[in-house]
Amino acid sequence: MPPIRRAILSVTDKTGLVDFARKLAAMQVALFSTGGTARLLRDSGVQVKDISDLTGFPEMMDGRLKTLHPKVHGGILHVRENPEHVAAARQHGIEPIDMVVVNLYAFEQTAAKPGVKFGELIENIDIGGPAMARSAAKNFRDVAIVTSPDDYAAIAAEMASSGSSLSLETRWRLAQKAFAKTAAYDSAISATLASATLSANSEEPAQFHDAEAAQDFPSVLRLSFSKLADLRYGENPHQRAAVYSDGSKAGIANARQLQGKELSYNNLVDLQAAWDLAQDFDETFCAIIKHTNPAGAATGKDLREAYLKALEVDPVSAFGGVIGVNRPVDGAAAEEIAKLFVEAIAAPSFDSAARERLAAKKNLRLLEVTPAPAGFALKQVSGGMLVQDPDIKPIAQSDLKVVSRRPPTEQEMRALLFAWKVCKHVKSNAILYAREGQIVGVGAGQMSRVDSCKIGAMKAGLPLQGTVAASDAFFPFPDGVEEIARAGATAIIQPGGSVRDPEVIAAADKLNLAMVLTGIRHFRH
Repeated sequence: MPPIRRAILSVTDKTGLVDFARKLAAMQVALFSTGGTARLLRDSGVQVKDISDLTGFPEMMDGRLKTLHPKVHGGILHVRENPEHVAAARQHGIEPIDMVVVNLYAFEQTAAKPGVKFGELIENIDIGGPAMARSAAKNFRDVAIVTSPDDYAAIAAEMASSGSSLSLETRWRLAQKAFAKTAAYDSAISATLASATLSANSEEPAQFHDAEAAQDFPSVLRLSFSKLADLRYGENPHQRAAVYSDGSKAGIANARQLQGKELSYNNLVDLQAAWDLAQDFDETFCAIIKHTNPAGAATGKDLREAYLKALEVDPVSAFGGVIGVNRPVDGAAAEEIAKLFVEAIAAPSFDSAARERLAAKKNLRLLEVTPAPAGFALKQVSGGMLVQDPDIKPIAQSDLKVVSRRPPTEQEMRALLFAWKVCKHVKSNAILYAREGQIVGVGAGQMSRVDSCKIGAMKAGLPLQGTVAASDAFFPFPDGVEEIARAGATAIIQPGGSVRDPEVIAAADKLNLAMVLTGIRHFRH
C-alpha cells in the first residue's frame, strides 16, 4: 500500500491526539486541522496547517462551514487507480488526502445534560465530521479513516513498521468501524429528536416526552449502542457476552466503577434490578438482590438502618448478593456492609469514609450511578423485538379500593403501600409479606400463586404474625388468601379483576382480613 502523506485531524474527543499527531509528523505526514484541534496541536508544538490553507476558504458560521469543500472531499473520495478521477483532481488543484482522523460532536452527552437548551442540542448535530468519515470509509482502499482514540497506538505502530502505510485489511476494519459510528450517531439524533418538543426560542431548555407520555411507538425502532467492554462470559461460562452503552453517561451500563474486579453479566443484571427497586422509593432505602429478586428490602432513618433491616430479612440469601441504595453510602453504612460478602453495590455516590472502609474488600465492585430517564422496555424475541412502556405507574392511598368488611388500619395501609412497591420487582407469580418499611418473606417466580404464598411464608426469617401481603396479580381462587391468613398476615393488597373476586373477598371477610384492590397488576416475566 502507498504511504500516508497527508492527513486531516478534526476531533471532539482529544484523548491521545497530541501523541498520535507527533508520531504522524515524525513520519513526514502533512497535517491539516480545524478550530480547537489545530489550536491544541500548535500549543503542543506540533506543526499543523489550518483547513483553510487546504481549501482556500475561511471557516465561517461559527464553525458550521469548514470541511464541506471539494478540496476536502475531492481529496478524500477520488479513486487513485481511476485515471479520470486523478485527472479531474489535478485539473481542479485537488491534492489527495490519505488519512482522516475524526470523531463527532458529543450529541448524546449534550442531550443528557440537565436543562440543556434547545439551541445547544441542535448545534451539537455534527455535519462535517460524519460527512468526512463516510467519504473516507467509502474510499477505504485509498484512505484510512480513524474514528476512535483506541486505535491510535496500533495505527502508529503499523505505519512505523511498514514505511508509513497501512494494510488493506486495517483500512477495511477502520472503515467498518467508521460506518458503525456514523450509523449509531444518526440513530441517537433521530431517537432524541423524536421525543423532543419544537421550541420557538433556542435559549429555552429542551423539552422531551417521556415514554409514558408518548402517543405512539415509532414506526421504525432505531437502537444504537457502542460496545464498552467484553465480559468474561454471559449467564453461564459457555456463553459469550459484552456490555454496550447508549452514550448517555447515565444508568447501570454507564456507571463509574470505583473499585473491584471486572463486572460480570449476572452482576449487571442484578445491579439493574437493585437500582430500579431503590429508585422507586423517596425514603432512604436499601435493596439486597439475589438472582434479580429482593432477598431483603427496607427503609430506615439512615442508610445504615435501612441496610441492617434489609439484611435481617434473609441473611442467608443475602450472602453473595448485590446491593442497591438511593442515598450516598457513608462510613456507618459501609462499616456494616463490609461484614458481609457482597458482589457489588450501586449507589448515587460513596463518601470518603465509605471508600476507605470498603477499600479493604478488593473484589467488591462499587458503582456510582447517575439516574437515567425511563425509556421503552425492550425484550428480544426471535425475529424481532417487543417494546412496551416501563412499569412506572405509582399508586397512592386514594387510588385503592377497600373491598373487605374490615378496612385496613393506618399502620396496615402504610405497610400495604410499601409491600406493593416492592412486589412490583419480584418475578411473577409474586407474593410478598411485609411490615411497614421492611419485607419479611418473598415467594417469587412460581407457576402457581398459592405456591408463592406458601414459599413466601416458608422463606420468612422474621415473624409473620401481623404482616401484610402483596400479590402482583389477582387471586384466581380463595386458596391463596387462606394460605396468607394461615401464615399470620392480616391485610392483602392485590389488583383484583378475577371472575372469582367475590369468592376471594368473601374468604378475606371470613378470615377477618382487610383487602384493598389497586386496579393494576405488576407481572414481571
